[in-house]
Amino acid sequence: MQHPLFVWVAIIFLAGGSWWLASDRAPERLAPVSREAPREVDYYLRGVHATTMTRDGQPARTLEARELKHFPDDDTTELTQPKLTLHQGSGPPWVVEAETGWVSSDGSLILLNGETHINRAQGSDNRPLRIDTRDLRIQPRQDYAETDEKVRVRSWKDRIDAVGMQAWFRVPARIKFLADVMGYYAPP
Repeated sequence: MQHPLFVWVAIIFLAGGSWWLASDRAPERLAPVSREAPREVDYYLRGVHATTMTRDGQPARTLEARELKHFPDDDTTELTQPKLTLHQGSGPPWVVEAETGWVSSDGSLILLNGETHINRAQGSDNRPLRIDTRDLRIQPRQDYAETDEKVRVRSWKDRIDAVGMQAWFRVPARIKFLADVMGYYAPP
């Protein structure tokens, strides 16, 4: 006849082993799977060309994009190859192009991502200008843009390199460079 203590030790040992095996595998079976559902697009457009007018009926801004996707969950818009033209009355417009873009729900903020180029053709009162940077934030209603990235500005043979920029495109247009500014001037 076996001793009752031996039976109880065997039962406790089996119970403990079973618990250990179950708890060792439980996290695999019971761990919640965190999968963010892909965002749904409620509409998309290809070959977008939209112009916002001033109160006088003149073009204020033109937005073009290869593709536009609208997301209803937060009412934002994503753009592929956006091109934003900021018209300046009788002067040449500022043209801003990027790889991709994002527009806030109320249209007050545009984020241009990747390589971004800003061009203004020569006018009667200004030289041609090209600005190369990355990741530009634009407030279109104020004709204002900023970046924290490296910036290169070229006009004819002259060049300015900097880190960070604030730009106001309305007349009188001005640009403020934030750090590490170096200029190269080529005499005529």
